[in-house]
Amino acid sequence: MRLIIIGGGISGLSLAYFLLERDPALDIIVLESEKRAGGKIWTDRVDGFLCESGVNGFLDNRPMTLKLTAKLGLAPLRSSDAARKRYIFSDRKLHLLPESPASFFSSNLLSLYGRLRIIYEIFVPKGKEDDETLANFARRRLGREAYEKLIDPMASGVYAGDPETMSLRSCFPRIYELEKKYGSLIKAMLKLQKEAKKTGKKVGPGPGGVLSSFYDGMEVIITTLRNYLVERLRTSSRVISIDRKANNYLVYLSDNSKIEAEAVVITTPAHVASKIVKDFDKKLSLALNGMFYPSISVVCLGFRKEKITQPDGFGFLVPYREGRKILGTLWDSSIFPNRAPEGYVLFRSMLGGARASELAMQDENRLITMVMDELKTIMGIKAQPDFVKVYSHEMGIPQYSVGHLKRLETIEGIMSRHTGLYLTGNSYRGIGVNDCIENSYKLSEHIIGK
Repeated sequence: MRLIIIGGGISGLSLAYFLLERDPALDIIVLESEKRAGGKIWTDRVDGFLCESGVNGFLDNRPMTLKLTAKLGLAPLRSSDAARKRYIFSDRKLHLLPESPASFFSSNLLSLYGRLRIIYEIFVPKGKEDDETLANFARRRLGREAYEKLIDPMASGVYAGDPETMSLRSCFPRIYELEKKYGSLIKAMLKLQKEAKKTGKKVGPGPGGVLSSFYDGMEVIITTLRNYLVERLRTSSRVISIDRKANNYLVYLSDNSKIEAEAVVITTPAHVASKIVKDFDKKLSLALNGMFYPSISVVCLGFRKEKITQPDGFGFLVPYREGRKILGTLWDSSIFPNRAPEGYVLFRSMLGGARASELAMQDENRLITMVMDELKTIMGIKAQPDFVKVYSHEMGIPQYSVGHLKRLETIEGIMSRHTGLYLTGNSYRGIGVNDCIENSYKLSEHIIGK
């Protein structure tokens, strides 16, 4: 059986691995339009600095990613203990994000009223909407202040999203399920902690886990999968359309060549998939084209340690209410080793996202100036950087807006008519590395069978 995978990001590469693991005799071809595979997982080593263009890690709480790395002979690197310290820039200063109930009540990140309002959450009735925005959910359950200072920057940090349009159920299904089951997040935490004492397993309302990567960056997993697939992976191979020929599919490439196969899996972003299937199924193309992909830029800055003052920790996020140009900054050299030369630090700042997409696509000098201005205000950094690297991702991160689940139902209904054609990737059921790998594993089960 010949199977073509369109897209050589982590979804396509891990899917190819899982399929070959189940059936080594499969004739698999992975087609990647760019010169390099990996999608948003891209690591550069420049002048001794290790820069991640996008994805900087994964949480070690999902077994399938850990199983895959073990099979590939890779040793994940857990983030430092210092990385547990995370900050929110609010009211013109950095606040340490509380790590425990005791530190929460002693923190001045929220006003006394804001803290008491969170306690009142236990009395708030269940929501009636089946698909509610994250903003409405947070204001309803936790109050406006907690939403603006805690939930809003979290949404920016994970999705670069706008909580006023993000679907709670699609973006944070665990939180949605806990409210439905327990009626309150506080009640849920208390019951989960009680269960944890009995089972010995650590449970909670959040995703949990420790941020992990690899000593030489996230691209290590891409390189290893690429070396495993060897000639099965074809880069600089852009697919422009597909068609049906009897029981097979024809895949047409931009160099006027075509490949015939019994099955095709499209792992590209939904807006790219929409163009590929435009002439094959217009309804499917229209459904795939309905997702918003804002642009995002990453600005990496390296400094000599003696030039700056930096708190120890993971970095900081900025609530939208602060009116700043950046979404946040990660102190990469504090999170993982081998990110900066001896005597230097490396920061990684994000701009753009759902509420300021156009900001991300300005020229590099403008982006650098904006980040430097922000770090001067937020961290008091006046020195010029010793190292600069900028990455701009046009249409970078898929947004799961309210109505996302209905869109998925529509897509799945259309796809059911096309035997041998499949979709996966971060456009559908989870944007993180863990989600992509787990969904690829499930799809391999479906295609080959258990």
